[in-house]
Order: sequence, then structure tokens, then C-alpha cells
Amino acid sequence: MQFKDIIGQEEIKQQLIQTVAENRVSHAQLFLSPEGSGALPLAIAYAQYINCLSKTATDSCGTCSSCRKYERYIHPDLHFSYPFFASKDVKIAVDVLEEWRTMLLNDPYTDLDIWRSQLNAENKQANINIAECHDIIKKLSYKAFEADTKVLIMWLPEYLEKEGNSLLKIIEEPPANTLFLLVANNQEHILSTLLSRTQIVKIPKLSGVTIENYLTENHNLSADQAASYSFLADGNLIEAKSLAAQVHNDNAEIFAEWLRMGYGNRVPELITFVEQAAGWGRENQKNFLKYGISFLRECSLILSGADSLVKLPVRALDTAYRLSKHVLNLTMAAAIITELEQAHYHIERNANPKILFLDVSLQLVKLIKFKTLPKGTQHIYN
Repeated sequence: MQFKDIIGQEEIKQQLIQTVAENRVSHAQLFLSPEGSGALPLAIAYAQYINCLSKTATDSCGTCSSCRKYERYIHPDLHFSYPFFASKDVKIAVDVLEEWRTMLLNDPYTDLDIWRSQLNAENKQANINIAECHDIIKKLSYKAFEADTKVLIMWLPEYLEKEGNSLLKIIEEPPANTLFLLVANNQEHILSTLLSRTQIVKIPKLSGVTIENYLTENHNLSADQAASYSFLADGNLIEAKSLAAQVHNDNAEIFAEWLRMGYGNRVPELITFVEQAAGWGRENQKNFLKYGISFLRECSLILSGADSLVKLPVRALDTAYRLSKHVLNLTMAAAIITELEQAHYHIERNANPKILFLDVSLQLVKLIKFKTLPKGTQHIYN
């Protein structure tokens, strides 16, 4: 993994390269970022750059013996730790190392759901257990085989519970030429004792323009489609890729028309819509509901007079203005968002989509046409 392979994050790349050039690489670093921002690829590229035998001022060479092994994640001095699902056959992370390598070779932009799909997770909870901690200590106590620097990349240390305190001594006083790179999404879920011993590198979420450009260049999407998916992904490249892999649809116009049907009490058309939505498949249904939630939050900004904060693409923005002027108010938007969030929750749990979308459609009629709001919401905005 080279820096040039990573989407965006130019400022962070330069910052990491500078630490190597100035010989001030901290031995324990925490790459903290929103999901889908590229923290794991950045950590891998950083480790590869540090151990590259012919590094340039901007990147690793990609051709030396060290880089070639890093590219396949088989360098003997590159170690990974990550949450896994313990069983009688899987006791430590290395027991599923081949699955981990396969996933990274397919796409290093990954999340726990993708990782879970690679494994026989059943109903188990992912964690980094005490046996894994002991294995880390053992591996890092050995001398380096080839590289100047041994590297341990721990993905999602949030899943390291109190057992992680067993790692504190080796992190605070590591063997010579040992680098710890922790890659996390949620600082609040990391052991405070671990946080205090790391240098935090904050990685921002990707900009909408960066994701739009990626989608148009790599997924053959139109500018409008890329803008729509970028808005929905909100800086998460994993989510944007997932959306692009789905059947292309115009969520903005479909959702707006759904609201209009509710406003017009057009029950026969709503029933036709329910039949169509029931056949979309679960992921597309979830994406549609997520789009609706995001869209209505943007409408709420318009209704609040905070137009400058709205991030909708041009075409969807025009629709949002028209709906906000003629159909919605703040109380209504909040009530509909609640309905959509509940629907998304039930879709994830395999609710019957026909019954679910029919129920939400009838709720739209109640909320928009007849302004029958749930008790306890009327006072919020009035």
C-alpha cells in the first residue's frame, strides 16, 4: 500500500512523511478517524514507507523487497491485530490471518460488517481477548527478521477491554525499533490507560468533492448520481462504494414523490409505491430510508433559516426548497425522521417490507395531509 493509492488525505500524508524525514516517528500512535476515511490504508502505507529500502520524498518505492512483501501483507515484521470471533478453532487473530489478508487485498477500505462477512461469526461478539494480548507481547519480544522497524497495526482497539492493560508496559517501554499503530473510529470507547500512552493523529472525513470525483472516475456514475451518493455517504468512502455497487436509482426524486403522495392522500399511488419498494431488496430499502433521513435533516436546516449549512446536490436542493415551502414544517420533518429511523431499524431485522412500507406510507398521510402529530412533539418548535 503506497500513499498514492489512498483517496484524498493529502495533508495527513504529508504530515506522516515529514515525521520520517525529520526522524521524529513516535513509537505509539493512534490514527483516529470517522469510518471510511482511510485510516487503516494510511497506517499500512506509513509502515511501508518507514521500512522502504528506496523511499522517495513523497512515497515508498513500491518495488524493493520490503515493499513487495508489504503489498501482499506478508512481511515478517508487519503484524496485525484486530477484533475476531473466538471459537474452539480461533483463539487469536493469527488464526484468521489468511482471511484478513484476503480482505485487505480485495479492498483495504473496510469496516467490521465487511470483516464479519469474511468469517464464521454466527451470533458471537467481536473482541480482542487476553490470549491475543499475550500473543502480541510474544511476537514483539522477538528480534526483527528483516526490517529496521517492527510494526504492529491494531485495528479497532475499541474492542480491547480491560485485558488491554496487559499491553501497557510493552507500549510504554517497547523493544528497540518497534512501532505501534492503532487505528480507531471512536476515542470514547478506547481504554483511557491506552490513550494516554499514544500520540493521536486525527484524520478528517473525506470531502464530498473527493468522494464525487472517486465515484465518477471509478464507478462510471453521472455527476448527479455521484453527488447524490456522496451526500448520502457523508465522507464515508466504504458507504459510497456500497451505494455505487447497488442498482442505480434516483433516491431524491423517488423520496420527494413519496412525500407528495402522502400530502395529496394519493392512496392508490402509495400502494403501487409499496409494491415497488418491497421488491428493491433489503440493502436498497435501507439506503432509500437513510437517504430520506438525511434529506429531511437538510430540509430542517432550510426551515430553520440555516441555508448556508445545507449540503444537498443542486437538483435535490431545488426539491428540498419546494417541499420546505409548500409541504413541510419543522415539527413534521422531525416526526417523519422518527418514522424512517424506526423503519430502518426494522428492515435491518428482516421486517416484512410490504407491511412496513405500507405502514410508513399511511403515517406520511397522517403527518403531512392531516397534520396528526405524535403527542409530545407539538411544543418542540412552536
